[in-house]
Amino acid sequence: MRESGTTETGKPRGRRIDVLDELTPSQSHAVLGIIDAAAEADGRQAVSEQGRLTLRRGRREGVRHLLLTDGTDPAGYAQLEETDPVEPPAAELVVHPAYRRRGHGRALGRALLTESGQRMRLWAHGGHPAARHLAQLLGLTLFRELRQLRMPLTGFAAEGAGAPEPRLPAGVTVRTFRPGEDDAEWLAVNAAAFAHHPEQGSLTQADLDDRKAEPWFDPRGFFLAERAGKAVGFHWTKVHSAEQLGEVYVLGVHPDAQGGGLGKALTTIGLRYLAYERSMPTAMLYVDADNAPAVAVYEGMGFRTHETDLMYRTEG
Repeated sequence: MRESGTTETGKPRGRRIDVLDELTPSQSHAVLGIIDAAAEADGRQAVSEQGRLTLRRGRREGVRHLLLTDGTDPAGYAQLEETDPVEPPAAELVVHPAYRRRGHGRALGRALLTESGQRMRLWAHGGHPAARHLAQLLGLTLFRELRQLRMPLTGFAAEGAGAPEPRLPAGVTVRTFRPGEDDAEWLAVNAAAFAHHPEQGSLTQADLDDRKAEPWFDPRGFFLAERAGKAVGFHWTKVHSAEQLGEVYVLGVHPDAQGGGLGKALTTIGLRYLAYERSMPTAMLYVDADNAPAVAVYEGMGFRTHETDLMYRTEG
């Protein structure tokens, strides 16, 4: 494990930022506590699902952890992922609510810039004013807008008259995902469908295994579309039980099968499942604001913007 750190003087208790390739179990537990406390205060996760899974997994190539302590107390955390061969490293950061307004967010941001070689993308989940202000202080510019859309599932809650019917292209059938048997084929279709999207398209078997190990995973809500025995698309749903939200977690169609209405049919199948089988009153999904065709399809189905995640980046 590589470790380096800087100590800043002039603070009431002293601030230290350690840069680590891997966190100990106790450090990981402390960081997850910071993330949970911030989420409770802000109503929004400051670190993505992928970032939280990485925290639990242990060492991962291309990922660095920045742990900020205020005196001896863990007070802030940042994660830097440098796995994309083209784009600058991606980062997320969070400060415990009890330790805010002490300059810790700015200190973590500057440490991230140093570690990334002044070349970085930074997520501001929820687009909170404080996060936008921090991005401005760090000299970052807005680069990407990821919208969370929501829609009531009233019209999908009952089978029969009035419920939307999926219209599958000719020769396409849909079944549920078989863990272990379908892994490799799904990873291949996912990579093809999201070749333009480095975060989703680069998922590995380890990434899939991490998600299958999560308490929310349920293959009954993971739908695989096939033509002539070959997977051509999928709709993976997710249930947020505490929030009573059903999510269009990942939906993809192989490039060879696009343009025939399969994406909309798979969306409908998943929404019917969330409403009828899981009794979810509301559905949510994420979509890039500049993906006009997808936004148009979802808005045409009744989805509306609920909140927005913003990504900032260094110039050049």
